[in-house]
Amino acid sequence: MTQMLFRTDAYMRDAKAIVESITPEGGVILNQSLFYPTSGGQPGDSGWIRWDGKELPIATTVKAEGDAIALVPAEAAGLPPIGANVTQALDWDRRHRLMRVHTALHLLSAVIPFEVTGGQISASHGRLDFDMPDIPQNREEIEQTLNDYVAQDARVSEDWITAAALEENPHLVKTMAVRPPKGIDRLRLIRIGEADNWLDVQACGGTHVARTGEIGALRLGKIEKKGRWNRRVYIHLDS
Repeated sequence: MTQMLFRTDAYMRDAKAIVESITPEGGVILNQSLFYPTSGGQPGDSGWIRWDGKELPIATTVKAEGDAIALVPAEAAGLPPIGANVTQALDWDRRHRLMRVHTALHLLSAVIPFEVTGGQISASHGRLDFDMPDIPQNREEIEQTLNDYVAQDARVSEDWITAAALEENPHLVKTMAVRPPKGIDRLRLIRIGEADNWLDVQACGGTHVARTGEIGALRLGKIEKKGRWNRRVYIHLDS
């Protein structure tokens, strides 16, 4: 199992590691990873690993066999040897933008109170698909409420819940298309706000900013009809 440093501290930009193995496809598996693997609509991290004066660009990160995480090189040549001591460095600007968009989508799911059927995150914008019959007509109100939540500079924190407790509180899983894995004893909750005024609470394994003010101004994008019931709503970072 790869130790998930991004869970310990989403703001850590570089860290030491040891190369444990190389996948048949050429992915580099470290004993601990700063790099978040593609999951739940959030793309895998990119960056670099460095050792002995050499540098290998990492294009993306994916889940590997078991609980391992594989760093996918941008080029196939020049892989580090197994056992090598390396320094991993994130493309921090990209990661931070992904964190901002991901947290903003939590706010969007709170502003539009319908079940989520899918979603996607990029470094400039994100979208959620909602199980709702009609395209909302209150665009200005949705955008204003989103930016009001950002302006509150609400705290974003994590907690853990047992699988049994989650069964008793199914509303904590908003995404119909991505259900928590079976057989897991504890699941991670992301809370936005404080106990007397939660803006949003839901199960999530991604990376997020520490406070909503860090997201910056948001702009509501297209709202599209996707099938009989699905409505796709885009939000964009202003900068």
